[in-house]
Amino acid sequence: MKLTGFIFFRLFSGFIGLLPFPVLYSFSFFLSFILKRVIKYRKRIILQNLTGCFPRMDERALNDTMGRFYLNLTDVMLEGLKAFTMSGRQVLARYRIRNAEVIKPYVDAGRSVICVTGHYGNWEWGALSPPLQTRFRFIAFYKPLKYKRFDSYARNNRSRFGTYLAPIRETTKTFEENRGNPAVYLMAADQNPSNREMAYWVDFLNRETAFLHGPEKHARINNYPVVFAAIRRTARGYYELELSVLADDPSVLPEGEITTRYAASMEKLIREDPANWLWSHNRWKYSR
Repeated sequence: MKLTGFIFFRLFSGFIGLLPFPVLYSFSFFLSFILKRVIKYRKRIILQNLTGCFPRMDERALNDTMGRFYLNLTDVMLEGLKAFTMSGRQVLARYRIRNAEVIKPYVDAGRSVICVTGHYGNWEWGALSPPLQTRFRFIAFYKPLKYKRFDSYARNNRSRFGTYLAPIRETTKTFEENRGNPAVYLMAADQNPSNREMAYWVDFLNRETAFLHGPEKHARINNYPVVFAAIRRTARGYYELELSVLADDPSVLPEGEITTRYAASMEKLIREDPANWLWSHNRWKYSR
């Protein structure tokens, strides 16, 4: 059964890869309609999250945001599949780092950098594009898929331009093994932490929210600077990353300050256009 699913996935991703981008986005309109109107994919969670974070949003704005959220979701899903067949030139043209020079002084000085972002806009191309634009060494953490064929295929594809993918369960080991060898660590830090006892609790989008402790923990242990990557869609299928320093010297900051700064940067980005964030994730499943 798993092998059948893998074969179907390879065929479907191959089909998506053959579609020109205009056709791809026409297909995305159709899929977003199916998800919203027919399947009603996680509609209760999405509505609950939006109303909890934006209590003053009127019904018209709420419906508009939900509609654009579903379209953003299907765009990202199809762009993720399209990534399996995209050339380096296509990736480079569509996913640009606006100010990579922010990181350069640290790497030139022999220091590694932790780059944090979130599930906003297209995060799927984040492992593909950076090595094509810079000479830095990139390490991205990911959650391995249960079926080994799927995992191997996805991992090999996402690392084909030079980014090294490390299993998230080996985060500490990866930092230790690469100490002394400058790298840019890519970490998505807006997931719901499984361990609430170790989480940092921050006021985020009008709600007390638990954040993963990992990025701040490893920044403090290694005294690595922390940079935030804001992902913005500049046109349909085109994205730009803007980098900003959250912490130049983590050792002098009070406990939790790096996470608080990250949450503030993430919230500011979300408020620019709420529809681009992953509202279908049950972010506030647990309370303190």
